Amino acid sequence: MFRRSQSARPSQYFKRKPEINPTSLDDCNYQMKTTTNVLNRRNKIKALAFATVASAALACAPVFAQEIETNATTGDVTFRLVRSKGLDAFPNAVPNAHGNVTIHSIGPVEIMTVNVAGLPRNTDFDFFVIQVPNAPFGLSWYQGDIKTDATGRGSRKFIGRFSIETFIVAPGVAPAPFVFNNPPFQDATSNNAQPLPVQTYHLGLWFDSPADAVDAHAPDTVTPFNGQHNAGVQVLSTNQFPDLKGPLKKVH
Repeated sequence: MFRRSQSARPSQYFKRKPEINPTSLDDCNYQMKTTTNVLNRRNKIKALAFATVASAALACAPVFAQEIETNATTGDVTFRLVRSKGLDAFPNAVPNAHGNVTIHSIGPVEIMTVNVAGLPRNTDFDFFVIQVPNAPFGLSWYQGDIKTDATGRGSRKFIGRFSIETFIVAPGVAPAPFVFNNPPFQDATSNNAQPLPVQTYHLGLWFDSPADAVDAHAPDTVTPFNGQHNAGVQVLSTNQFPDLKGPLKKVH
């Protein structure tokens, strides 16, 4: 039979747990709370810094965004209109002018929605499909008018062929009606022959009146870009695209 030695006591095998001093426990809790507060403050600072960086990135997004976007679901093509380079020497002329174009193809034709903003209020503008975005603009087609509201915003839908197939051609010389006699851009009585098709993939917006352009601190230059051929200067265009790679070329 096994006998426990008389000299062996439980205290020799099991150590007593140290007593916890309430004061020490309070100090520990205080230290834990302090550490937690510091960590929370650090996390808040990190979150604030991240939010600031994210906000800055979003603010800069348009600078780095692609100039043209295609919606994979609808096939819509969207791009911007930017301030005309012809106004570079006039920094006070419509400095915040901008626009956006969305083209939706329905097969035989396209529906083009044009939105503009940052323009003089309650003012008429003329919209054209053009060969190149900057002067001398090349062959141009009068598409329609856009009038701004009291906030300087305007919108218009146009229906036509606004795609890679947009072109102008004049197989030969033919007589033309003489209707508007407004020098220096009075009507021609015949056309110039252009037997080979010329693709026109750019867009531009003009002041309908030189007087309106002057009121907006732009030059008083007279151009043929309205129905009676006595318009003001160009205000918006697709000049962010190269001459030979206008955005309509992306519409299929």
